[in-house]
Amino acid sequence: MPGLSTSSGFSNLREIKKQLLLIAGLTRERGLLHSSKWSAELAFSLPALPLAELQPPPPITEEDAQDMDAYTLAKAYFDVKEYDRAAHFLHGCNSKKAYFLYMYSRYLSGEKKKDDETVDSLGPLEKGQVKNEALRELRVELSKKHQARELDGFGLYLYGVVLRKLDLVKEAIDVFVEATHVLPLHWGAWLELCNLITDKEMLKFLSLPDTWMKEFFLAHIYTELQLIEEALQKYQNLIDVGFSKSSYIVSQIAVAYHNIRDIDKALSIFNELRKQDPYRIENMDTFSNLLYVRSMKSELSYLAHNLCEIDKYRVETCCVIGNYYSLRSQHEKAALYFQRALKLNPRYLGAWTLMGHEYMEMKNTSAAIQAYRHAIEVNKRDYRAWYGLGQTYEILKMPFYCLYYYRRAHQLRPNDSRMLVALGECYEKLNQLVEAKKCYWRAYAVGDVEKMALVKLAKLHEQLTESEQAAQCYIKYIQDIYSCGEIVEHLEESTAFRYLAQYYFKCKLWDEASTCAQKCCAFNDTREEGKALLRQILQLRNQGETPSTEMPAPFFLPASLSANNTPTRRVSPLNLSSVTP
Repeated sequence: MPGLSTSSGFSNLREIKKQLLLIAGLTRERGLLHSSKWSAELAFSLPALPLAELQPPPPITEEDAQDMDAYTLAKAYFDVKEYDRAAHFLHGCNSKKAYFLYMYSRYLSGEKKKDDETVDSLGPLEKGQVKNEALRELRVELSKKHQARELDGFGLYLYGVVLRKLDLVKEAIDVFVEATHVLPLHWGAWLELCNLITDKEMLKFLSLPDTWMKEFFLAHIYTELQLIEEALQKYQNLIDVGFSKSSYIVSQIAVAYHNIRDIDKALSIFNELRKQDPYRIENMDTFSNLLYVRSMKSELSYLAHNLCEIDKYRVETCCVIGNYYSLRSQHEKAALYFQRALKLNPRYLGAWTLMGHEYMEMKNTSAAIQAYRHAIEVNKRDYRAWYGLGQTYEILKMPFYCLYYYRRAHQLRPNDSRMLVALGECYEKLNQLVEAKKCYWRAYAVGDVEKMALVKLAKLHEQLTESEQAAQCYIKYIQDIYSCGEIVEHLEESTAFRYLAQYYFKCKLWDEASTCAQKCCAFNDTREEGKALLRQILQLRNQGETPSTEMPAPFFLPASLSANNTPTRRVSPLNLSSVTP
């Protein structure tokens, strides 16, 4: 197709803008509205072209001229969603554009009938059982055209979509790769390819065209594969070459920070994006997830009302309202809105996962399992669904099942401490204590989000009567929670001080035991034990019992923690290598 070849670099942004404007028009003519919108938004972020440089529309072929009347009429029907009617008037057309619209109308007609069949008769959980009846016929016809090499880039894209819908993943990937070579500017083909790649190894073996569009694809797939550092680097490069005003790139960066749980950074970017593009709805469900995590009720309420005014029948709007009700602990209402979202789009991943969470809150484990399984059907890379399934089977006391699901979640998020702690708890229940120790230690090593890995590791050492290692873990835990500078209530703090007080008492280290016992007095659950231990220490000191000179475990508390600010024994940083399983 003339004017659609793309170079690999970003040296000529004017040429890139021309290409984006051209593909925005071509995709719009074929009813591919999301691709058209993406291209138009990206073109808008680049400087305007002077009149002399604006490209004329592509030339009309003889076949286009013959099919012009039928195409114009059919496109009008297509735009008002009368797909069967559009296909009827396009039957027998020979031009590439008219043929694509004919096949695409048939495909969308099948999809619409499938959705109509399920909206009233079945709930969204059974939606996957109804199939698009047109798919097999479309596959046969498109396959013949493909073998005869008569499909253009758009035709290949549609053939790939049909194959994916029929669960022929390998064939679909090959066809989408071919589509990116034939028509590299069509974002829809790249996006479909994104949804089929499950890991980095798979990505390495793809033979992709060397084009500037590949950079957008790689940034997107890295975000999806949780390779966030690489994704952020790619997006930064795209900003540096001239796409700094692109709302798409800004929103993707915010999503990337959301994925690595850098909540403050993600919230800041989303707030900035809302100022630039106040009527934007895409990714606002992700923004609402962040507000939910931070329990920002008023901000979430404002977002929900605002999106309702813009478009209350958008999937993202329903998810935002669902999150709002969930934060208010109105879980039935929340589930209702997630169901509404799935009636609008049964392949919307976020809604399946969030609905699973709501069913968990309502103690409806079978519905939660179904929802999470649907999320995995839509996207096998969704670690939240795997993790949710693990939690559900944990409630059902089926540790072998939850071990499998937690492992899958951990494979997708190897540096997420929550997955590792969940795995460790699972191994503990199965009495595989060595594996449990490894998981807790790794959770601590990768940066323990919930500050629980060391406590669990310490308790495991306690259970195995490895008192020195348990003490080291508790000391490190106390150092960590007080060195972070945040005043947070840690439920296990009293447990740590109680164990250390008893440990140092047994070791006849009265000063250290006394310090920890005094800290125990600050907590309701350990106050009496702390007082009793202080009395025992005082009694032994009065009897002339000499403290031990040996130091079995190094001891250090920040000055702010020491009883009466008395200096404590300061030692070199703890050597936790002995704790490593």
